[in-house]
Amino acid sequence: MLILGWRRYVQRLAMLTLVCGNCGNPAAHTLQKVVTKFTVFFVPLFPLSTKHTLQCTWCGTESNVPPQHAGELLARAQSEQPAARTGSPWPGQPPRI
Repeated sequence: MLILGWRRYVQRLAMLTLVCGNCGNPAAHTLQKVVTKFTVFFVPLFPLSTKHTLQCTWCGTESNVPPQHAGELLARAQSEQPAARTGSPWPGQPPRI
């Protein structure tokens, strides 16, 4: 007897502050990568599908994002967070240890 199936793996890529298209609030949005993999005996073998989603933390609305646009959003999120890379939220203060 073989046990066949699939499993979804969700990876959070970034948090962005955007205006939600559903509720209209400027809120944090989670950029996620969702990969569905084919499994045999609960061992993931190969990906069946990959998609990117953007979820509003205010109202919970989730929307699909094209892969090209996901790359642009990820680059934007990395360029928006210079304080997180230096370790100090305020200029002139030493980083926290």
